[in-house]
Amino acid sequence: MPTNLTGEARKKWNEATRARNPKEKLKLLQEFHSLIPKHKGTDKLRAQIKTKMASLRRELEEEKRRKPGSRTSKFSVEKEGAAQTIILGQTKVGRSSLLATITNAKIETSNYPFATREPVPGMFKFQDLQFQIVEAPALVRGTAEGKGVGQQTLALARNADSLILMVDLLKNPIEQLTLILHELEIARLLIKKPNAKVEIERKHMGVGLRIFVVGRLVKATLRDVETLLKSYGITNAIVKIFGHATLDDVEESIFESVVYRPAIVVANKFDVDGSQENLRKLREFVGDRLEVVPISCKTGFGLEELGSQLFRCLEIVRVYTKEPNSKEPSSAPFILRRGSTIADLARSIHSDFYERLSFARVWAKRLPYSPRKVGLSFVLEDKDIVEMHIQ
Repeated sequence: MPTNLTGEARKKWNEATRARNPKEKLKLLQEFHSLIPKHKGTDKLRAQIKTKMASLRRELEEEKRRKPGSRTSKFSVEKEGAAQTIILGQTKVGRSSLLATITNAKIETSNYPFATREPVPGMFKFQDLQFQIVEAPALVRGTAEGKGVGQQTLALARNADSLILMVDLLKNPIEQLTLILHELEIARLLIKKPNAKVEIERKHMGVGLRIFVVGRLVKATLRDVETLLKSYGITNAIVKIFGHATLDDVEESIFESVVYRPAIVVANKFDVDGSQENLRKLREFVGDRLEVVPISCKTGFGLEELGSQLFRCLEIVRVYTKEPNSKEPSSAPFILRRGSTIADLARSIHSDFYERLSFARVWAKRLPYSPRKVGLSFVLEDKDIVEMHIQ
């Protein structure tokens, strides 16, 4: 639904986005929030602005408490391995147990709630890949609005490659999952691939509005998009629109980029009596939205399937390169997004490969014969072997 903001509200938002001082920005956001009309179409926007205000308040409070020379806790985790996956869930569902069971992380599981205060990473081996699994602090109701370390936790999720949504099969898993999905929705973190994606990159004066559409606009024209952006004071920007986008999609992107992260549901304690019926109800509730993987951290049941499901949801492929005249391909694969081409592989190796590539040979079981001579547009699949020939 459209937000139907007034001209005064749009002007106030433009002022808030330009403010650099946290105190001034908070004041302008409070004024903007008071100007947002209250109806169903603005529910998410009002929740989002409340989140931003809570984050700014915490930033100002921490600045007051911080002593000169003191250091704040490090909450970011540098990515390692083929992909980074964040474990999200409420307290005492087995997040630490899962991390300790499948990775090399040195952690101690505890009997008291909210024991994890900062992210804990570990490496999970799946076939010839290493996935980085990170346990995030527990989610609570209000996480997306800044309760506890909610902002930092959701920032981890936004930066990750995929998510594990973990529930305890013995403690109303549907209620637990509903809470997680609710907090992710408020944080504008999607787990279902959206129909459209809009990127707005603001530029310096004089550039003007440059709008690129890869897909199509639904019930709107380029003129409509330009008018909408200018009503928010956006007059110099590069705008990229992917998929089938409406004006609502464009307007939502003005306030904050929507982030899509593939996810799976991990249902713990499948080894305990009574869990099977709850698993059935959970799968019925989820439907075809998400894959549900039942596991037991205690017995190890389902952990092998967990690796396979993670690999699928990440939508990646492994490609092995081979030197000309060499008999064996490299043991370490290149990790590419599903749908990547020979051109993408060449760029990931070195820009010089892409510029000088003459042709490539591909070995693959799906081909009628191997090797096959291919060009830059050839689409690669998992476990393909590629031999590159440059000029």
